Amino acid sequence: MFFDKFISKLPVVKAQEEEELEDPQQTLRDKCRETEHCKHLAELYETCNDRVRSRTRTTETCTEELFNLLHAIDHCVTPELFSKLK
Repeated sequence: MFFDKFISKLPVVKAQEEEELEDPQQTLRDKCRETEHCKHLAELYETCNDRVRSRTRTTETCTEELFNLLHAIDHCVTPELFSKLK
């Protein structure tokens, strides 16, 4: 309506297509999950989850196992991550 005549005169700017960026942290995390240490901790976490899910009433959580796994992954990622950031 009123603004249509102004909007039609505005220049059209199109963004250039950019390649899909890859998150270096996620790439390194995936790589670290494949180490023996992280695989072992992932097994402990899964075992705990299976045990907790199999019970109808429990106060057990797998927080400790999860934190141990995440700590190991982050410890593995840290030395290489900052060299990959711009």
